[in-house]
Amino acid sequence: MKVSTKGRYGLLLMVDLGVSGQEGPVSLKSVAERKGLSDHYLEQLIAPLRNAGLVRSVRGAYGGYTLARPADQISAGEVLRILEGPISLVEDSGDGLEAFWNELRTSIEQVLDSTSIADLIDMWGKQEHGSIMFYI
Repeated sequence: MKVSTKGRYGLLLMVDLGVSGQEGPVSLKSVAERKGLSDHYLEQLIAPLRNAGLVRSVRGAYGGYTLARPADQISAGEVLRILEGPISLVEDSGDGLEAFWNELRTSIEQVLDSTSIADLIDMWGKQEHGSIMFYI
């Protein structure tokens, strides 16, 4: 299974909304500038996320988007399924290894479903701000 740019950028968008959206609605243009992405592409991603109830739009001069639920209540799996469709590793293989492929898919789904946007924000924060400890 390979996650496309749609899934990757969708998760980046959700992480950015989780971080920046704590202070109010976030414009897609500002997300695009921070992440070095196309705001036109982000517009295509936000529609299914809004339709699924994961993000909320706010109109007006200071409008934009916010997460519709707390970041710890939105899973990475939920976002990826909305943007990418069902998680599938192989088509009907017919090779007698269906049980293996199903077990592998189930394991991947468990990781995705147990990882929240809040978890990804924490991972991003550690990477972005470094987790280097200095001892004196």
